[in-house]
Amino acid sequence: MKNVLFVCSQNKLRSPTAEQVFANWPDIEVSSAGTNNDAENPLSNELIEWADIVFVMEKAHRAKVQGKYRSALKDKRLVCLHIPDDYDFMDPALVQLLKAKVPRHL
Repeated sequence: MKNVLFVCSQNKLRSPTAEQVFANWPDIEVSSAGTNNDAENPLSNELIEWADIVFVMEKAHRAKVQGKYRSALKDKRLVCLHIPDDYDFMDPALVQLLKAKVPRHL
Protein backbone atom coordinates (compact mmCIF):
# COMPACT_ATOMS: atom_id res chain seq x y z
CA MET A 1 0.00 0.00 0.00
CA LYS A 2 1.39 3.40 -1.02
CA ASN A 3 0.43 6.62 0.74
CA VAL A 4 -0.08 9.40 -1.81
CA LEU A 5 -0.37 13.07 -0.89
CA PHE A 6 -1.65 15.75 -3.29
CA VAL A 7 -0.67 19.36 -2.58
CA CYS A 8 -1.87 22.69 -3.97
CA SER A 9 -2.17 26.16 -2.40
CA GLN A 10 -5.56 26.32 -0.66
CA ASN A 11 -6.58 22.64 -0.73
CA LYS A 12 -9.94 23.69 -2.20
CA LEU A 13 -9.83 22.79 -5.90
CA ARG A 14 -6.92 20.84 -7.42
CA SER A 15 -5.62 18.67 -4.58
CA PRO A 16 -9.08 17.71 -3.25
CA THR A 17 -10.09 16.82 -6.82
CA ALA A 18 -7.02 14.58 -7.09
CA GLU A 19 -7.79 13.03 -3.72
CA GLN A 20 -11.33 12.22 -4.83
CA VAL A 21 -10.29 10.93 -8.28
CA PHE A 22 -7.78 8.48 -6.78
CA ALA A 23 -9.66 7.63 -3.56
CA ASN A 24 -10.78 4.21 -4.80
CA TRP A 25 -7.69 3.21 -6.76
CA PRO A 26 -6.22 -0.13 -5.68
CA ASP A 27 -3.14 -0.27 -3.47
CA ILE A 28 -2.99 3.42 -2.59
CA GLU A 29 -4.22 5.59 0.26
CA VAL A 30 -4.70 9.24 -0.59
CA SER A 31 -4.84 12.56 1.21
CA SER A 32 -4.51 16.21 0.23
CA ALA A 33 -3.26 19.44 1.74
CA GLY A 34 -2.45 23.05 0.92
CA THR A 35 0.79 24.99 1.27
CA ASN A 36 -0.94 28.15 2.53
CA ASN A 37 -1.47 28.63 6.27
CA ASP A 38 -5.18 29.26 5.69
CA ALA A 39 -5.64 26.13 3.53
CA GLU A 40 -8.60 23.83 4.21
CA ASN A 41 -6.11 21.19 5.39
CA PRO A 42 -2.68 22.84 5.89
CA LEU A 43 0.39 20.83 4.95
CA SER A 44 2.30 19.48 7.95
CA ASN A 45 5.38 17.42 8.80
CA GLU A 46 3.05 14.59 9.80
CA LEU A 47 1.42 14.50 6.36
CA ILE A 48 4.80 14.55 4.59
CA GLU A 49 6.06 11.76 6.87
CA TRP A 50 2.88 9.72 6.17
CA ALA A 51 3.30 9.99 2.40
CA ASP A 52 5.41 7.78 0.16
CA ILE A 53 4.81 10.06 -2.84
CA VAL A 54 4.01 13.77 -2.73
CA PHE A 55 2.41 15.29 -5.83
CA VAL A 56 2.46 19.08 -6.10
CA MET A 57 0.53 21.00 -8.73
CA GLU A 58 3.08 23.74 -9.54
CA LYS A 59 6.81 24.51 -9.29
CA ALA A 60 6.04 27.09 -6.59
CA HIS A 61 4.47 24.35 -4.44
CA ARG A 62 7.53 22.16 -4.96
CA ALA A 63 9.81 25.00 -3.82
CA LYS A 64 7.68 25.65 -0.71
CA VAL A 65 7.56 21.96 0.20
CA GLN A 66 11.31 21.49 -0.34
CA GLY A 67 12.09 24.60 1.67
CA LYS A 68 9.84 23.99 4.66
CA TYR A 69 9.85 20.17 4.89
CA ARG A 70 13.32 19.20 3.66
CA SER A 71 14.07 16.80 6.53
CA ALA A 72 10.68 15.05 6.28
CA LEU A 73 11.15 14.63 2.50
CA LYS A 74 14.46 12.76 2.66
CA ASP A 75 13.16 9.36 1.41
CA LYS A 76 10.08 10.62 -0.44
CA ARG A 77 9.31 11.06 -4.10
CA LEU A 78 8.26 14.63 -4.87
CA VAL A 79 6.55 15.00 -8.26
CA CYS A 80 5.44 18.25 -9.88
CA LEU A 81 2.39 17.78 -12.12
CA HIS A 82 2.59 21.27 -13.71
CA ILE A 83 -1.15 21.88 -13.39
CA PRO A 84 -2.01 25.60 -13.16
CA ASP A 85 -4.74 27.05 -10.94
CA ASP A 86 -7.23 27.23 -13.83
CA TYR A 87 -9.78 24.63 -12.74
CA ASP A 88 -12.80 24.27 -10.51
CA PHE A 89 -13.30 21.35 -8.12
CA MET A 90 -13.94 18.16 -10.14
CA ASP A 91 -13.62 20.06 -13.44
CA PRO A 92 -13.71 17.34 -16.16
CA ALA A 93 -10.58 18.79 -17.80
CA LEU A 94 -8.73 18.66 -14.47
CA VAL A 95 -9.87 15.08 -13.85
CA GLN A 96 -8.63 14.11 -17.31
CA LEU A 97 -5.25 15.79 -16.72
CA LEU A 98 -4.83 14.06 -13.36
CA LYS A 99 -5.71 10.65 -14.81
CA ALA A 100 -3.16 11.23 -17.58
CA LYS A 101 -0.30 12.43 -15.36
CA VAL A 102 -0.53 10.72 -11.97
CA PRO A 103 -0.63 6.96 -12.75
CA ARG A 104 2.76 6.93 -14.48
CA HIS A 105 4.37 7.93 -11.15
CA LEU A 106 2.52 5.47 -8.90
